[in-house]
Amino acid sequence: MKYIAIIPARYASTRLPGKPLALLGGKPVIQHVYEHATQCALTDVLVATDDERILSAVQGFGGKAVMTLADHRCGTDRCLEAMNSWLQEHEEVSADELVVVNVQGDEPFVHPEQISDLCRCFDSSDTDIATLARPYTAADTWDDLINPNTPKVVFTPDMRAVLFSRSVIPYLRNVPQEQWLKQHTFYRHVGMYAYQANVLRRIAALAPTPLEIAESLEQLRWLENGYTIRVAVTEHATIGIDTPEDLVKAEQFIRG
Repeated sequence: MKYIAIIPARYASTRLPGKPLALLGGKPVIQHVYEHATQCALTDVLVATDDERILSAVQGFGGKAVMTLADHRCGTDRCLEAMNSWLQEHEEVSADELVVVNVQGDEPFVHPEQISDLCRCFDSSDTDIATLARPYTAADTWDDLINPNTPKVVFTPDMRAVLFSRSVIPYLRNVPQEQWLKQHTFYRHVGMYAYQANVLRRIAALAPTPLEIAESLEQLRWLENGYTIRVAVTEHATIGIDTPEDLVKAEQFIRG
């Protein structure tokens, strides 16, 4: 299999416009993401953007970038356009032998091992899509666990996702809530994905499904349509950049 990382990077953002170009430790956020991705044994890494300023910035630090349409609904669709362009330029590579890793452009601390973990999921031939989960620990609180902004995931012993939810899953019957984190290992979903290329083409054409609409979680659409999502467990925490406050926290983190 060939593995490429595509980093969707949109200029428009309601809470932090231009965030891929926001400076963090003296470098644009997108440069941090790109440099971490290139530390993995991948066939290629490229940024998929809708803005000439981001394109210019990536090329300026020696990275690869492609222009995509501005009206994509989500990063998955932007990845698809970039992947199709890449395949046209690399006719020697078949879609049957290609895996695309979708690396979020606002995750400057993405760990190279997380990308490698996603790629290893495709050692199982039945894997359509791969994603990550991180266990809650004793340092987490009940408020952390019930936070609906942090989706949870449950999976089978062979690491196939069963369900994603903004609610706490599973429910521990006959166990006081203050004991839940001591009695069971819960997993937060880490929103990174990798797709077999032909699967990416198919899921991009799927209509919204009832569970997806209820929870506002795109990955439920894939589960409802019967795709196998394999989960890799990571211990690495990441810091996403969504707001100016996030950028301040990230700057503090990078300074130690």
